[in-house]
Amino acid sequence: MDNPKKSAAYWASEFQKRNSAAFAHVFELHYRPLCYYARTMLANQAEAEDAVSEVLVRLWEKATHFDNLNSIKGFLYISTKNLCLDRLKQQKRQQASLDNYLYAVDTGEGIEDFGMLESEVLAQVYEEIERLPAKAREIFKLIFFHGSKTDEVAIQLGISVKTVRNQKSRAIQLLQTALLRKGLPAFSWLCCLLIER
Repeated sequence: MDNPKKSAAYWASEFQKRNSAAFAHVFELHYRPLCYYARTMLANQAEAEDAVSEVLVRLWEKATHFDNLNSIKGFLYISTKNLCLDRLKQQKRQQASLDNYLYAVDTGEGIEDFGMLESEVLAQVYEEIERLPAKAREIFKLIFFHGSKTDEVAIQLGISVKTVRNQKSRAIQLLQTALLRKGLPAFSWLCCLLIER
């Protein structure tokens, strides 16, 4: 437990030196209030905690820039607010994209453009596949384009089955994140289906 006799100036100085005890002190001071603050903007506690954790990581990365606890507190609250607002905007964009797609499917509107939409989406998926790290991309293509089994890929590439599984999972996670960032939540099912292979 922190020594209550240590001054704010001491903690600020130690934080600036990247002392882990000082980070723990700042964490104890601000984590719960920040989670409460983030929860007033975000849909659930887990999202709020995730946002606050991300902000605390950013703070630690910039530790040398802060010379007092008030500037740390200000950074934490402003960054938490901005991150929550960014996430809300992203969620609204994704929801709007999903709603528009589902409406078009339900009503049959734009059905003549479905082929074009499908082509555009597939082009974006292929573009993201090509951006994968080399080994993950190679394994992904062998499994999902050539229909190779995990053990076959391991033998073909001379690596362990565990490595193949790890690279496959990494590829799927990177693809799913990239598709969500592009506002394609309706197609995130693609990555879920691929996990089953």
